[in-house]
Formats: sequence, structure tokens, C-alpha cells
Amino acid sequence: MSIFKKLFGGEERQTAKYKEIVLEINKLEPKFEGFSNDELKDKTTEFKKRIKNGDTLDSILPEAFATVREAAKRTIGQRHFDVQMIGGMVLHDGKISQMATGEGKTLSSTPAIYLNALSEEGVHVVTVNDYLAKRDTNWMGPIFHLLGLSVASIAHEAAYIFSPQESPDKNEVTVEMANLKIVTRREAYEADITYGTNNEFGFDYLRDNMVMEFSQMSQRGHSYAIIDEVDSILIDEARTPLIISAPDEDSGKMYDQFARIVPSLKADKDFNIDEKMRAITLTEEGISEVEKILGIENLYQEGGIRTVHHLEQALRAQFMFKLDKDYVVKNGEILIVDEFTGRLMPGRRYSEGLHQALEAKEGVRVQKESRTLATITFQNYFRKYKKLSGMTGTALTSAEEFHKVYGLEVVPVPTNKNLIRKDMTDAIFKSEKGKLTAVARQIKECVER
Repeated sequence: MSIFKKLFGGEERQTAKYKEIVLEINKLEPKFEGFSNDELKDKTTEFKKRIKNGDTLDSILPEAFATVREAAKRTIGQRHFDVQMIGGMVLHDGKISQMATGEGKTLSSTPAIYLNALSEEGVHVVTVNDYLAKRDTNWMGPIFHLLGLSVASIAHEAAYIFSPQESPDKNEVTVEMANLKIVTRREAYEADITYGTNNEFGFDYLRDNMVMEFSQMSQRGHSYAIIDEVDSILIDEARTPLIISAPDEDSGKMYDQFARIVPSLKADKDFNIDEKMRAITLTEEGISEVEKILGIENLYQEGGIRTVHHLEQALRAQFMFKLDKDYVVKNGEILIVDEFTGRLMPGRRYSEGLHQALEAKEGVRVQKESRTLATITFQNYFRKYKKLSGMTGTALTSAEEFHKVYGLEVVPVPTNKNLIRKDMTDAIFKSEKGKLTAVARQIKECVER
């Protein structure tokens, strides 16, 4: 028996209670089909009153889910499958919904979003990039708009609110930007539902902790969040620090000097590389070589630890960070490439002098070093939510870690139709050459068939 089954039980056991509730929701469908749009919208007001009078979200779940299903049919022409309703219930329960690719995670999340938005504390939906945040706001916006809820998105360049009444000429805007009106970040967070990336939510939290007055804050709290591709954000990027910094001392000349020196140093002789920790340390031989080049007797005594730190950062920039892979040079600036999405991250800088070392390496203007004003990891940020849930197609492999670190249970949601894909066991190779040889062999076999 797998660790997952020991912890949580089998798939049938996990989804049995949800299937019973789906039957209740399905029984309500004919009744809700008879409602006018106004009557459907009035259900939102009714639900909010019932919650204030003591009803729990669980008690109104069947009706709320039926309401969303009907709204989706009328606005975007899509009806939630029963398994998508199950996925929504998993999210509402503060668990991770594992749904196979193509099963409709975005639509599946809408019933849970709607139900939790009724508490009027705000729901945050976390996407992996700005495009998806705006796209999903536009795509799912009509559902929530029909039901009287406001929907917004935050992106790096601006914040938007779904506003079909003020829609621009759709021939002049991209699909994800239609129906979106620019607003302040505070207004976006005051919406019932806010879409955005993990980076934007995290940085807005840090900025809020730096303001002097409450009126300057953007976020209004951390009640409930749904994270798309949750394994990427809570596992792969868990310890990634978000850092807000300010200019510090100017060490540009020192970095320019070291950028000219380090190409002459030899790996394993003058310095050692730790690939796992992405760190480089000078050897005794390397220190002697640098002292010889600089014409000094003692690097530590004459330059100090800070000088050695600058030198090691110059080595990292030279030997561990690759142009057009880890970063690009654009308009005289070093722009970081997000290792998880491949997208450029304008305005973001490496810390502890690494960015300055890259600037010196590429011959662009070396900006002042920065000092950290505020920082937090994704792991610590998302622990601030009262209730947290997520969606992904690949959570089972990390089920034990989700349980230990976040107290989150993984629930595999059945597919709408029987799966005809065959999943093969992983093929593991000792080297990249062996892997590529196997890939070439398989391609040849496919062509010959």
C-alpha cells in the first residue's frame, strides 16, 4: 500500500461523500433552470443573509454550486460536469484537487470561489503568470458578474476589474484584456474575487508591511486562496524568497575589476563549484592567484571579507549563470529569466551583489548594490491564509510533503470519461547523452511504424 493511501485512503473512499452531494446538486438543476437572471442573482443576496444568520457554507453548498452551474451555462455556454463539481468541493474543503490535464480545472474552481466569496472576506485565485490571471478574470468573470459578485486581477503592470459595461472595441484589444478596466490595487483587492500570480500577491503583502498608514495598504486580509499548479508554487518554489530592496553602497568599480580577473581563474584549481547550493568558494591557490594579479599581499587583510564576497559573486556570474538562459541583456539592463516559466522579470534583481556582478560581466552600467527592506518565502506567505487549497495534475507524487509541511490532503478527482492514455514507468538515465540517444531511438521507431 502506498504512503498516500495509508495517509488518506483510496480514491473511492475519498470521493464517496462528494458523489452523494453531487446527486443533491443535480436534483436542483431543473428548478434553477426555471429562474430568471434576476432570480439567479438574488440567490447571492439570499445566501449572504443566511450566512449572517448562522448558516454555514457547507449547509448552502448544494444550492450555491447549482447556482454557479446554471450561471455558467447562461454566460459562457459551459455546464460543469459532475467530476468538476467534485473538484470544486475538494477545493472548498481546503484540500488539493488532482485533476488530469484537460479536465477543466479553471471551470471546476468557480463553485468553490463563489461559495467562499459569499463570506465577503475576499477570495484570492493564484495563477502562474499575469496572462492567465487576466485571461481567467475575463473568462470566468461573466459567471460571477451575473451573480452580482465583483472580479478583479492584479498584474505586474497594473490592476484590473471585470467591467463588461465599459468594454472597449473588441477588435482593438487582445482577448485577455477585453472587459478589463484599470483600477487601483486596493480596489482590485476589495473585489469579491481577485486573480493574480503568487509573485504579485507576495510582493503586495511585503509592500503593505512597509506603509506608514492603514489607508495606504492594498490587501484586506488572507481568508481563502486557491492555487493553480500548486505543486510548482508550494513545493518547487516554496523556499524562493521575495525581496524588496533599496540602493545601498556603490561597488561598481570593484565588480568591473573582478569581471576582468575571474575569466583567467581555473575551476577545481583556483575555486570549487557547489552545483547543488549554486555557490563558489576560492581555494588557497585561487586566493594566491588573485593576490598576485591585484599586487597585494593579503586579500583578506587589505580588502576584507566584503571584497572576497564580491569576488565570489563575480565567479558565480562568470561560471554559473548563462546569458539567454538565466538572464538576458535588454536595453542596457540585465533582466532575470524566471526558471519556472521562462518569462522575463523586469524590475526584479538578484540580491547580495550577484546582479552587479552580471552587469559587470556583460559590460553594462553597474547599478548600486541593494539592501533588503522586506522579504518572505512563498511557504511562509501562503501559511497566512485561514484556508488554503490548490489544483494540479501532478500532486500525488508530493502528497506526503503537502501533508507534512502544509497539512494539505491530496484528493484525486475522477476523469469525466474513462482514461484511454497509457502511463508508462519513468525511464532514468545516467547521463544526458544516454537520454538523448534513447529519445532518438524512440523517434526512429515511431517514424518506421
